[in-house]
Amino acid sequence: EVQLVESGGGLVQAGGSLRLSCAASGFTFDDYAIGWFRQAPGKEREGVSCISSSAGSTYYAEFVKGRFTTSIDNAKTTVYLQMNSLKPEDTAVYYCAAGPSGAICGSYATLPPRYEYDYWGQGTQVTVSS
Repeated sequence: EVQLVESGGGLVQAGGSLRLSCAASGFTFDDYAIGWFRQAPGKEREGVSCISSSAGSTYYAEFVKGRFTTSIDNAKTTVYLQMNSLKPEDTAVYYCAAGPSGAICGSYATLPPRYEYDYWGQGTQVTVSS
């Protein structure tokens, strides 16, 4: 069974850091687009980043550029989202998602939309206090 499992969320003060993990179960990220999304209460789910597992290229939403970094381990089983200089407005449930080709990441002017992704994790809560 294909699954994505996120971990690493929690409560942190503004200016602090967290690292989220997205572990693949039942497959490996051989040639996938792995995206991070977030959804705050009452808001739409929005894209945060995308990484091509084959090319290693990364893409970010403007509001996280310079603060967040996504990466993949050598075994291509886990994708990370390192979040630094966190702000209260970063508070949300964070989801990882996998799409069927790494090329998806660079195919849009911004980030790929939700419908490009086939698999989703259950989400992990990130809360940033002021």
